[in-house]
Amino acid sequence: MVAFPRLLAALVAATTLLVTGCAGGTRVQAQWSDPQFAGRSLRGAKVLVVCDAAEPVIRRICQDKLAAYVGAIGATVVTVPEELSAGPSDRTLAAARKTGATAVFGSSIAHEAGPMGAGPQVGIGVGGIGGGGGSVSGGGVGISLPIGGGGAQLDPGYAADMLVTDVASGRLMWTSKVTTSGWSDLETKINDLVRVGVEAAQKAGML
Repeated sequence: MVAFPRLLAALVAATTLLVTGCAGGTRVQAQWSDPQFAGRSLRGAKVLVVCDAAEPVIRRICQDKLAAYVGAIGATVVTVPEELSAGPSDRTLAAARKTGATAVFGSSIAHEAGPMGAGPQVGIGVGGIGGGGGSVSGGGVGISLPIGGGGAQLDPGYAADMLVTDVASGRLMWTSKVTTSGWSDLETKINDLVRVGVEAAQKAGML
C-alpha cells in the first residue's frame, strides 16, 4: 500500500534531482592576451567594472557580480551609472579616465542557444498498488512530466566576452569567451559566467 502523499513526495524528489542533474557546464572557450602587458597585475589598482547586455536585468546582475569578484581579488572597483560598452570604446575610456581607473574590466553577455534537446523530464511508474484509507488503488501508476514543456527545446545557454583594457593606451590587454549551458536559472548562469571569467583573468596574470 502506497499512500498518495508518499507518491507525490517521490515525484517532487525525482523532479528536483533531475533538474539539478541537467545543469550544464561553464567553460572558457578561448582567450587571448597582449604580450606587451605580460606580468602586469591589476591587484591593488583602480578598475572600472562595466557590463554590457541587451536586457537591463542581465546588465545589472552582471555588474554586481563582476564588481564583487574583481574586488575580492584585490582591485579597487569603481562603477558609473551610465550604460557603457564592455570593450575599449571612446565613451568607456573617457568614463574610466574620469574616475581615475587605470584599467577597464568589461563583460558583454548575450544569449547563445545550444543544441536541440528534449528537455528534462520525470517519469515514475508504480505497480501493484493496493487501495483503501487515502491510498492510491489500481494495478499501476505511471507519471511522465516534461519540465518546461514537451518536445525538442533549445538549450538556454549564454556567452560572455570578458575584456580587460588599459586606459592609458586604449589597448586590449586580455580577452576571453566564456559559455554556460543547462537548465539552471538565469542569475546562476550570470554568476557562473562572471566567476569563471574572472578566474581565467586571474590565471592569465591580469589580477
